[in-house]
Amino acid sequence: MTAFAAVDLGASSGRVMLGRVGPEHLTLTEVHRFRNGGVRLPDGLYWDVLGLYTDVLTGLRAAAREEHLAGLAVDSWAVDYGLLDARGALQGNPRHYRDPRTDAVIDDVHAKLDPARLYGVTGLQFLPFNTLYQLAAEPVLDGRRALLVPDLLGYWLTGRQIAEETNASTTGLLDARTGGWSPPLLEALGLPHGLLPDVITAGEVLAPLTGEVGAEIGVDYALPVTTVGSHDTASAVVGVPAETDRFGYISCGTWGLVGVELDAPVLTEDSRKANFTNERGVDGTIRYLRNVMGLWLLSESMRTWDLRGVGVELDDVLTAAAALAAGGPRIDPDDPVFLPPGDMPERIIRAAGLRDPEPAAVVRCILDSLAVAFAEAMADAERLSGRPVEVVHLVGGGSQNALLCQLTADAMARPVVAGPVEATALGNVLVQARTHGVLSGDLAALRGRVRTASRLRRYEPR
Repeated sequence: MTAFAAVDLGASSGRVMLGRVGPEHLTLTEVHRFRNGGVRLPDGLYWDVLGLYTDVLTGLRAAAREEHLAGLAVDSWAVDYGLLDARGALQGNPRHYRDPRTDAVIDDVHAKLDPARLYGVTGLQFLPFNTLYQLAAEPVLDGRRALLVPDLLGYWLTGRQIAEETNASTTGLLDARTGGWSPPLLEALGLPHGLLPDVITAGEVLAPLTGEVGAEIGVDYALPVTTVGSHDTASAVVGVPAETDRFGYISCGTWGLVGVELDAPVLTEDSRKANFTNERGVDGTIRYLRNVMGLWLLSESMRTWDLRGVGVELDDVLTAAAALAAGGPRIDPDDPVFLPPGDMPERIIRAAGLRDPEPAAVVRCILDSLAVAFAEAMADAERLSGRPVEVVHLVGGGSQNALLCQLTADAMARPVVAGPVEATALGNVLVQARTHGVLSGDLAALRGRVRTASRLRRYEPR
């Protein structure tokens, strides 16, 4: 048995998972879980990246106590970054993608780079927090180096600065055809030379832990850090237990990433107008997908009710929501009004015109709306890519929400297979294991390992 540590950071929580891999064996054990989220300061919304790094070290220490580790890898959410100076020192905590600072610069960016030209190069859907808009809002970039969050943590672990391709493809600065940074875009935006590090692929040995980090976590041997799909969705798609290539996926957590896996990007004007993105996946694949707001709507509603002192238990409110009649009011989950933190139930009640403001009605509205948005995105993915979809795999935390899974199957009029919950960590571990020769084969072979190791539930459309 060979053991690997997977650091998996989401927008609301992080965890370090211990994966054990053998010829007929694949298991995951959570060794450390910790909270994550935005920290609001007087000048905006930030990530507590130093706290995250401390928790990552705590988790790695726990994993190393249990097993002799053959490797570790980091995945996280996309687009956000830390700025380093010429000495490699962090210049402040990274901004949170929900911070509204980019609102003031989007028109300036589009004046330099027409959206159609941007899409023709990057294939990236427009989102106001894409990295290129965040960089445009920075007051100082000269003499700086920008590292996306998983690459920043990798730098602190190993001392090596790189940009892993799956996360780099979410910046709006990567050429969708070549997989490298686009010099014409960097020049048009006036971004300084040296701001972005070299791009490397998933499945490479980055470097061993530095001696200082090894001592910090109690490891006295050379422990290699591997690049995996460092955008958590890229690792989650590796962990989709598909049996054929005629599948769609929904990686559902804070966001719902809805799409198909392709061999080449779709850079048509119709694709741009449909706001579809071409992000790079493991093994040179393209994750052709649309971002849907996801379970952020539910988690922020639960947080609001908790702050109000309203006693709402998730299992109870889901049961009550399931008992409500179908065909109720819906919202557009991607309306920008729902992007910032705050009183989510009030925004939903107002947008949907809900006459019943009780939590069950709000939750049913959220889940009905997500199911329809998922179905519309999948239909567009199928139409624009030409890739037929016979079954939809819903992975991640949302796969535990039986009501959402059933409503999604109903809206899509095709089966939905739910699970695994830990698709991202599984994808992380499997790519590590293959990189180190413990496993072999293509993505289909890795997905076969996921199928045999996971408990899956199939929802038929009603």
